[in-house]
Amino acid sequence: MPLLALLILPAVSGAIAALLPTSARNRAAGLAGLTALVGLVGVALHFPKVQGGGLWVERIPWVPSLGLELVLRLDGLSWTFCMLVLGIGALVMLYARYYLSPSDPVPRFFAFLLAFMGAMLGVVLSGNLLLLAFFWELTSLFSFLLIGYWNERKDAQRGARMALTVTGMGGLCLFAGLLVLGEIAGSYELEVVLRNSEAIKAHPLYRVALCLILLGAFTKSAQFPFHFWLPNAMAAPTPVSAYLHSATMVKLGVFLLARLWPALSGTETWFWLVGSAGLVTLLLGAGAALFQHDLKGLLAYSTISHLGLVVLLLGLNSPLAAVAAVFHLMNHAAFKASLFMAVGIIDHETGTRDIRRLSGLFRLMPITGTLAVVATAAMAGVPLLNGFLSKEMFFAETVFLNASPAIEWGLPIAATLAGMGSVAYSLRFAAKVFFGPASARDTPRVPEEPPKWMRVPVEVLVLVCLVVGIAPAVSIGPLLGAAALQVVGGPLPEYSLKIWHGFTPPLLMSALALVGGGVLYRAVRRWEARRERLGGPVLARLDGARLFTSLLTRLTLMSRWTRRWLLTAGLQRQVLAMVVVTLSVGVLALWGGIGEGERPLVPVSPTFIALWAIGGVAAVGAAWQAKFHRLAALMLSGTAGAVCCVTFIWFSAPDLALTQLTVEVVTTLLILLGLRWLPPREPTRGVFDAHTLRVARGRRARDFVIALSAGGGMAVLAYAVMTRDFPERTSFFLENALSGGGGRNVVNVMLVDFRGFDTFGEGVVLSLVALTVYALLRRFRPASEVMELPPQQQALPKDLQTDLVNPRLARDTAVGYLMVPAVLVRLLLPVTGVVATFFFLRGHNAPGGGFVAGLVMSVGFLLQYLVSGTEWVEEHLRLAPRALIGIGLLLVLGTAAGSFVVGYPLLTSHTFHVNAPVLGEIHIGSATFFDLGVFCLVLGSTLLILVAIAHQSIRAHRASGGE
Repeated sequence: MPLLALLILPAVSGAIAALLPTSARNRAAGLAGLTALVGLVGVALHFPKVQGGGLWVERIPWVPSLGLELVLRLDGLSWTFCMLVLGIGALVMLYARYYLSPSDPVPRFFAFLLAFMGAMLGVVLSGNLLLLAFFWELTSLFSFLLIGYWNERKDAQRGARMALTVTGMGGLCLFAGLLVLGEIAGSYELEVVLRNSEAIKAHPLYRVALCLILLGAFTKSAQFPFHFWLPNAMAAPTPVSAYLHSATMVKLGVFLLARLWPALSGTETWFWLVGSAGLVTLLLGAGAALFQHDLKGLLAYSTISHLGLVVLLLGLNSPLAAVAAVFHLMNHAAFKASLFMAVGIIDHETGTRDIRRLSGLFRLMPITGTLAVVATAAMAGVPLLNGFLSKEMFFAETVFLNASPAIEWGLPIAATLAGMGSVAYSLRFAAKVFFGPASARDTPRVPEEPPKWMRVPVEVLVLVCLVVGIAPAVSIGPLLGAAALQVVGGPLPEYSLKIWHGFTPPLLMSALALVGGGVLYRAVRRWEARRERLGGPVLARLDGARLFTSLLTRLTLMSRWTRRWLLTAGLQRQVLAMVVVTLSVGVLALWGGIGEGERPLVPVSPTFIALWAIGGVAAVGAAWQAKFHRLAALMLSGTAGAVCCVTFIWFSAPDLALTQLTVEVVTTLLILLGLRWLPPREPTRGVFDAHTLRVARGRRARDFVIALSAGGGMAVLAYAVMTRDFPERTSFFLENALSGGGGRNVVNVMLVDFRGFDTFGEGVVLSLVALTVYALLRRFRPASEVMELPPQQQALPKDLQTDLVNPRLARDTAVGYLMVPAVLVRLLLPVTGVVATFFFLRGHNAPGGGFVAGLVMSVGFLLQYLVSGTEWVEEHLRLAPRALIGIGLLLVLGTAAGSFVVGYPLLTSHTFHVNAPVLGEIHIGSATFFDLGVFCLVLGSTLLILVAIAHQSIRAHRASGGE
């Protein structure tokens, strides 16, 4: 199976699952399970290619001119993780089919789970650091959806937000670190980074990159001090917890450390940062697991402890320790997934996960009890089970470590204590829940064995624990060798997977851990009998979730205080602050002066000076009239816009002139509709004495000085730029517009072909703005009462009194007052349609295009709203702006991605000819459909804003008593 197909398959299946009805429980589960099995078989067939250090790489061109490619890389390590993700994923799909309630939206669950699976595969298969960061963030997003699947529960909401906040912030740090690492290595290709190990570690920015990358890895893998989010994510359904803890989410950070181990390890900084975090997490997780009442909470802290063990091994800078880390990762996935599923069965059959209410379940659920006890023994490191072998390797690495005396003595002691904690919390799980007197009367439901197929995934995983523990060299030896070879980055050290190595210090440590764990468990039981609240005040003060919540609360209060201090009720003040800050930054940046360039100036044209004098007078007049007559200010601002249009024509830029003209018309008409929503003119309250007038004049003088400074600064900057010679950038587009883009209009070819990705992004932004305006105005309701003026304002002119009484019905609002016969304006609609079609069809070879055509068509509809009203337009024309936006996005995206189907990079254009019966040969380019999407986006966005404003205008008119 191609690696790209391996990424696409879960995405397509997830989309199909999301469209299934809520009742399609079996179809959704079958689709998800089949997807995982197909992917599992496809990956398994690649093992001969990656065995012995082999590598399989697929490259898909993205932007070849910039060297950007979609690189997918399969080696022994990524193959192992793919098998874990898909294999355990298939078992989780089967388990979830019987775990979820019929009232749950099951198709949505499997859609989220498949999307998360695809994101995980994207991370482990990424052969480019930037691609890895992209999929890394997707895993945070989809895990947020999975943890908060039961969104009606407060604990699920809190846990999902906490997980997203912590892992999302870590992901941003990781992205920054990968950028630095790529710059150090000279490439973002993973293969190049792994080859340049010595150069990376010798670079001055090595520690910066390392710290940022470790922040991303530690937050994802719940290492101290970021461990607190993982126990709070237990509000997720148990299938999600089993998947996240065993093979996916929390293993990503450890995978990243293992993936970059050849490039970043081997330094003292790595040893102290990674090793210290792993050691503290190992001990803290084991200690906290001893005092948990919730079974899933106990397993969550045990996961934290085992992840700390793996991180500690990777931090020891030893190739053999790296092998042990990979081995324990594989073993942990098997016994932890089976334990979480067993807890889910207990919860499903008894109705509770509280250890204090559970006892003697072995008599009522003997098969489930046997499976859970074996998996718990594997977690504790009991001989003849897989956990024993990897823990033996861990003990051996701590004993034979060459370091300072304190580390050589302290690390084995800490490892033994952690092993004792592992045995103790494993005993707490098994002995307290399955043995002792039966507790059927204390549980909400009478426990019994679950459905057979719900137990099958647990049986498979427990069988794996037994097989690996009894015959490790045969069962897992080749897989471990293939994975560890990529982590070590060189020849593998000698190691043995035999069960018996004789009487050695690691064997003694294992025996001490087993005996000491039993003693520790008894001590905890006695502590539990004496104290109602376990853990004591010390652990309570060290509760990371409480500290995180407190920090978020303080940040929220600070942001509210900042918002109250910075934001004001008047938009003018906010704009003033923005202009002043921008002006200050510009002055500071150019404080030393920019001087005049050496480029010769063109001759001065009196006509051009007169033109801009008119434009300047119009701009100043618009600012002046804004205080007195808004309609006049709008007309003057339109005059300034018209001067800009003439300027573009003057400098031989007809496309810009046409766009500017249509934009001016559309915005003018929209502002006419929205004038009544502007706030009242100043002054609106108080007594208009001499002091008030002086303050008003001073404010206007201040605004004039700031505006003059900002405008003058931009003029100086523009003059400095235009008097300098810059490298010529347009020859490529001029030479390749016709041959490469199939059009003579270079501007349009650039927009829909060479710079099509930018155009697509701008279209998305325009759509989001229109949808935001529409959503905001839908929630807004006009005032239903007319204000009364105080006596001091009754002496003002009548038009100003009208604005003060009801600013939404100001006399300068043109809606409803245009003295133009409606029938004439209606005749303009087909005219504008013809003109828009003309501009659209000629845009690739002459001034025009989809953007201009969309604006021209919008003008026709805007005029209908102005003269005929909203109700008439919507009754006769039946516009669907949101559908137009959706169609436009699909056209643009489909055209952009269509080239992938035929094996070309994104946005590759194609020209073809069609012989029509009557019209003859027609020249058609793929950019035409891209331009049609732009047309739909512009038309739909403009109409959506128009509809929102027009509806509010009607509400305001009716609220004031009008008809």
